[in-house]
Amino acid sequence: MSKPVVALVGRPNVGKSTLFNRLAGERLAVVDDTPGTTRDRLVAEAEWNGITFDIVDTGGIDPTDLRRHEPLSIDSADYIQQIRAQAEMAAYEADAILFLVDVENGVTPADHEVAGILRTLQRRLAGKLWPPVLLIVNRCDNAQRRGQATEFYELGMGDPIPISALHGTGTGDMLDRLIESMGAKARPELESDTSVKIAIVGRPNVGKSSLLNRLLGEERVIVSPIPGTTRDAIDTQLTYHGTPIILIDTAGIRRRGSIEPGVEKYSVLRALKAMDRADVVLLLIDATEGVAAQDAHIAGMAIDKMKSVVVVVNKWDAISKDAHTMLAYTLHVREQLNFLAYVPVLFISALTGQRIGQVLPTALRVQEERLRRIPTSKLNRLLQQALSAHAPPTRKGKRLKITYAVQVRSDPPTFLFHVNDPKLVHFSYRRYLENRIRDHYGFLGTPLRLSFRRRSS
Repeated sequence: MSKPVVALVGRPNVGKSTLFNRLAGERLAVVDDTPGTTRDRLVAEAEWNGITFDIVDTGGIDPTDLRRHEPLSIDSADYIQQIRAQAEMAAYEADAILFLVDVENGVTPADHEVAGILRTLQRRLAGKLWPPVLLIVNRCDNAQRRGQATEFYELGMGDPIPISALHGTGTGDMLDRLIESMGAKARPELESDTSVKIAIVGRPNVGKSSLLNRLLGEERVIVSPIPGTTRDAIDTQLTYHGTPIILIDTAGIRRRGSIEPGVEKYSVLRALKAMDRADVVLLLIDATEGVAAQDAHIAGMAIDKMKSVVVVVNKWDAISKDAHTMLAYTLHVREQLNFLAYVPVLFISALTGQRIGQVLPTALRVQEERLRRIPTSKLNRLLQQALSAHAPPTRKGKRLKITYAVQVRSDPPTFLFHVNDPKLVHFSYRRYLENRIRDHYGFLGTPLRLSFRRRSS
């Protein structure tokens, strides 16, 4: 059974992302003093007294009329309706809701607006068990502020719970109340996750969020033609033909010199950490722009992290084509990403849905290849054939001798070769051995790690 879901809701800049990071135990959400920084839902696992649950950070709900208490940043104001819809979606899916307010500003019209939204949702969900709502008063850093929390009774959302998300004060009592409120929905910790984790990465505005929404068939994340809309790495669970999958949408990765300080810098760090968590990386390329240097840089980062890769050329509908266009473009991709010769290349349109049906099957096939194991007897038979076809090189009159090989792990596939002297292994012969392994066993889309160790006497 799935873990219970706890949604953090509230107007912008009350500390939802800070509390999210506190509960998740690491810095997952982008935190910035500018109201409206968090736009999409963000999910992570939290644990308290042996009970695990998913915590969902949301974009701040803000009234759309003139009663707005504090202005949003200009760019986030463009997305206010979508941010509000995201938070409402999270509330629909939640087993409990933490409604955050800020003691520094007191009770604001925006807080009343959020309370009204929650009450409206409660009426709409009359046929569904309404999740419990805990009113959390943040930034209660001292006794005086904790006393001021009582003024939030006027919201009519139950007893205020004073905390400081930044310092952790009161969060233990809050979590005790949360677990108690969920009752039977709070279940013991589940076994380890076996889902295939697929990260969607690429430069800004290549269609990552559009691809995610197309794969899911719903508006799960905000989609916008303005580069930089997605700031956080967003996990979405789905099941594809019985296989559990986690899709990770990420912020666009710009060139290092183009990264603005602050929020965008942290967003890029999230994208890199998302790549760390992934099994397979979908590298999106804009067909109208061709393979850019930054595309090669992102691909290099994925390979450095030993991640399997599928190159997905998006916006294929915008290209004028003839019978030879796809072959010519494939050659272009292979030339610009020559270190990814073993990686599949797909041509899709997230806008029209063209060839979208190939994306997940290809990613899952690559994951299967990533988990492939070669029996030691077959590997050494292949090694002897490779040695006979192309003898190892010599260095300063001394020849490399390889006596034995074994695959020591998968995910990523790692091979250990016992040799007389590891210093005699030239990179070209390492590549030759890798290519021979690929010729016989594939490992589509997956980097191989070859290690050479001096054999024991």
